[in-house]
Order: sequence, then C-alpha cells, then structure tokens
Amino acid sequence: MTRKSGLQNLSNELLKEILDHIDADPEQCVSIDRRAYLSVESFRPPSPPLPSRAQDIGNFRLVCQRFSESGAPYQFTRIATRFSVSGFKRLEKIANRNYLAKHTRKFSYLVPLFYVEDRQNIRDILRSAPGGLRDLDPTYFEAKARDQSTLVRTREDLRVLKKAMTAFTSLQHVQILRLQDERDRQLLDFLQEREGDGARAIDSRWTPACFHATKTMGEALMHAQSPFSRFSGPMMNSQSAFAIRQSIPKTIPVLSSRLTCLELHFDDGLDLDEKMRAISNLFHIILSAAKNLQALHIGFPSHSPLSLGLEEIFHNIQWEKLRAFGIQSWRLDAEEIISLARRHSRTLRGLRLRDVLLKDGSMWKDVLTMLREEMELLDWVSLRRVDYSKQFDDLWRNSMEVPDDPPGGASDSDDEDNFSTRFSMSGQDNNSEAEDSDYQSNADTDNGPEANDIALSPDTPLSLPFCTCSRSSYPATADELGDNGQYVNYQQRKMWEKWVVGRCPEHSPS
Repeated sequence: MTRKSGLQNLSNELLKEILDHIDADPEQCVSIDRRAYLSVESFRPPSPPLPSRAQDIGNFRLVCQRFSESGAPYQFTRIATRFSVSGFKRLEKIANRNYLAKHTRKFSYLVPLFYVEDRQNIRDILRSAPGGLRDLDPTYFEAKARDQSTLVRTREDLRVLKKAMTAFTSLQHVQILRLQDERDRQLLDFLQEREGDGARAIDSRWTPACFHATKTMGEALMHAQSPFSRFSGPMMNSQSAFAIRQSIPKTIPVLSSRLTCLELHFDDGLDLDEKMRAISNLFHIILSAAKNLQALHIGFPSHSPLSLGLEEIFHNIQWEKLRAFGIQSWRLDAEEIISLARRHSRTLRGLRLRDVLLKDGSMWKDVLTMLREEMELLDWVSLRRVDYSKQFDDLWRNSMEVPDDPPGGASDSDDEDNFSTRFSMSGQDNNSEAEDSDYQSNADTDNGPEANDIALSPDTPLSLPFCTCSRSSYPATADELGDNGQYVNYQQRKMWEKWVVGRCPEHSPS
C-alpha cells in the first residue's frame, strides 16, 4: 500500500482553507435582501485581476490532479468573455471541459461598441485627426471592425454562446456589460467633437451592439434551458429594447419566469421619456412573467431623470416574493411611491430611492410616514440624493451640472459598503477577461458604471451628529423631520433613513 506524504497528506478542508487565503470562498454569497446584495452581485464591472493572486491559483492547480480539482472552483466560478474572435475561442475551450465549466455560476459578457458601416474607413478618419490620434494604429480598428462583421455574419458568437450556456450547468447570474478600451475612447472622443452631437454618435454604435448581445444571449440561454435566475444590464440601451419589442420572441416570458433578480440601468438620456414609453409594453410582458422576483432595480442617468409615471413601467404588478426594490433618477408624486411600497408591505425588506425627485404638491414626509408606520419588515431604506424636482431644475439651470454632494462638503459616499464576502471568482486569461472585483470601493461619481451601482443600501456614512439615545425617542411626528417641501440636504437624508426604520441616526448598528 502506497503511503501519501507531504502535501498529499493535507485534508480537503485544509486545502480549502489555503485557497480561501488566496481568494475568497466562491461558495459564499450575499443574501438577496442584505444591503450589499445588488452591488456585490451585479454592477461592479470586471476589473483586471491581481496578477499574483491569479498566478497563485494557477500554480496551486499545477501541483497535482487533486490540487487541480480543489482549485478549479476558485478559477472558473466567474467567467468573463469579450465579444471578439479570441474571446469566443477561449470560451469554447472552457465549454469543452465539463470538469471546469460545471463550476461557472456567473457569466459576464463584455460587449464593445459596434463599428457601423459608415465608420469602416478608420484610416481616413485618423488621417484627418489631430497629431495625438495619428499615432493610433488604424489596423487595430480595422481588424476589430472586421472581426465584429465576421462574428455577426457567420453567427459564430451564437454558436459558442449556445455551447457555453449548455456546459454551464450551475449558472446563476448573467451580466451584459459595455466594453471600451483606451484606443476606442480616444477615437470616439474625436468623433463626438467632429460631429457635434456626441450622444447620438455613441448611441449609433452601442444600439446595434446592445441589441445583438441581448438577442443572442437570450437565444443561447433558451437553447441551453439554463438554470440562471439573475440578469444584470448596467448600461442598457432603450433603442435596442425597442427593436426587441417590435418582434418580441416567445422566449422572453419563459426566460423572465426564471428570474429572481433583475437589474436594468438605461444609459441613454436623450428623448428618454419618449423612448421608455415606446417599450412600456415590453416591461409589462417581462415583469408580469417574472413572478419569482426577489430583487428588482430599474434606473436612469442621474442627470436625466425619467418623467413617466411609475406604473407606466411597473404596471401595478405585485411580486409576492419581492424583498429588495430600487429605482434611480425619476420624477414622481409621493403617492406613486406609497402605492408601490404598500403593495409589497408584507415582503419588502429593503427600499432604494436613488436620485428620486418629488414633483410640486408632494412632500417627502408623507412618503417617510407611510414607510415608518406600514412597512414593518423594512430593515433599511436608502435615500441617496433624493430631492424636489424644482430644486433639481434650478441647480441644473444655474450650473449645468447637478453636484453629487451638497454644499458644505458632506458626501453621500459608498464608503460604508465594505464587503467581507464575495459570490465567486472568474477564470483568467491573457486578454484581461478578468474577474469582477466586488469588494473594492469606488468614490461616488455620475460617470461610469460605479455611478449607476444599484446597491440597495444607505449610501451615506453611518454616523451624523444627531443622537437620540439620551432622549430614547425619535421625532414624534413627521412634521418634526424638517421637510420644507423645497429641498433636501445631506443631514436630512441620513436622519430620515434611520427614522424610517426606528434607529438612532448616530449609534445604531449597520
């Protein structure tokens, strides 16, 4: 009988502990009704892995067959793939290895802007550009445009996606992200200045990319009968959704019925009301079929709040299992918020109202009173940058920029969201198709995905100089909350968050 020695004597539990020191346990996840859930699980874009950590996991798996099997979940639980020829080749290699693919729980699809036909002649565009841009290699853009055209024409992307989604038998979460590297950014910045209408210039490229990615991903998931239950789209495009609405596939209700978590943020602010009204029926189809939803977020750009009625998107639907709900950048009447919250008073544990503006005639104290008195299960409420619509318009008109932070230096930062647990880890390759960094905190900004991070959590620091411990009470009535119906400052927002759930604003535990 051969006796094991040295490393071979280590138990599986000890190997797991060693791997946990290199990277967090991929089996750990954040409960869907915890404050950190949606930011941890969805809106953090993939970031480059720490080379030493990724290499350590890879080296660990090279020791022997047993170590390779133990380390596989840490390397392949989270996979990110670029829309590129090389990206799909890598994805197919993983899909061909069932012993690796079975560990994948989250799939991030990184989709670049598509180069449309009138942009194919990149060489001529760069020739007319200023000095700095002439240093860019036109063959890079030409090859990229050629690859995109080939993938779409041959449907190679769909073939590999179907194969991968079939192989990912433990898949839980699908995420579609917009990808833009530095060379793309420089070229697009130049084109925006040249055309004078930057928003439309960008939209003309992301619209077909978003539509194609969403359509093919849906087909692949349906083909594979995937067990996924969460979908995130932090930079969705309303025009692509409109294209889907015009020919709604029968698969949409089927896929929607599987969802427990849906997060959508639309990044195009131009003619937003008109665009969203055009796809109101699509929302009705998706949301009415999604009977198992536990977490839901719909958001829009902070600088361009939606003016449609809340029910033009949510259609008076009640989700019996809903535990966390969030909206961002919306002009609403108080009664609209009250009505939706009241429908879910028996299940809702977290409510996020980010950048929500109340219209004339509405008061925040009415919303807060209802939440405090009727939402008995509510553990937390987030009121980041809530205000009144008129105040928002005055700020925008006077400065052309709505500040993230109010005068006086107080900041509604995300510093409180320090996450000790993570959902999973991705595979690594040489093309920066890397893991999500869910535990890194970024300063708040209205630029980029971090600005649209939909963590359903209070977004302000945990303490304020407002302690009610010695008095053993909060303001007795809503009239004492300081709501003047004109503007909301930082101190009010933070105190209101705590008042709703009945805790001391300064000393309550997080």
